[in-house]
Amino acid sequence: MNALRYLDFGASRDLLLLIARIAIVLLFILFGYPKMLHFDGTVQYMAASGAPMPSLAAIIAIVMEVPAVILVILGFFTRPLAVLFIFYTLGTAVIGHHFWSMTGDAVMPNMINFYKNVSISGAFLLLPIVGPGKISLDRR
Repeated sequence: MNALRYLDFGASRDLLLLIARIAIVLLFILFGYPKMLHFDGTVQYMAASGAPMPSLAAIIAIVMEVPAVILVILGFFTRPLAVLFIFYTLGTAVIGHHFWSMTGDAVMPNMINFYKNVSISGAFLLLPIVGPGKISLDRR
């Protein structure tokens, strides 16, 4: 028998889902807000990192990392946004952390960030399955 199968989080389930939503997107808001405040620098960073269409890439990054994150925290359109975040996070892993084409000191931190993004995508994959919980605008 699988003992974990019988765990019942009861009333705390919805609070834990809220905490999980916040934890999943915390990194995005911490790095997205400065991107929004310093748009020109963000475009320059995108260009330097080899992102296609750096201005558009910067706009997409800001939209995903600020307003979309706020919507996930609020639990509004959680399931479709989580699916978008899966693709966004995997895309940023491939475009921004292509450790396989790097050498020297750049390899290890980019490998770590690549697999961090893969892990975050896995967390986003759970949201469409379990939903946002009752502490969300989707449940109102």
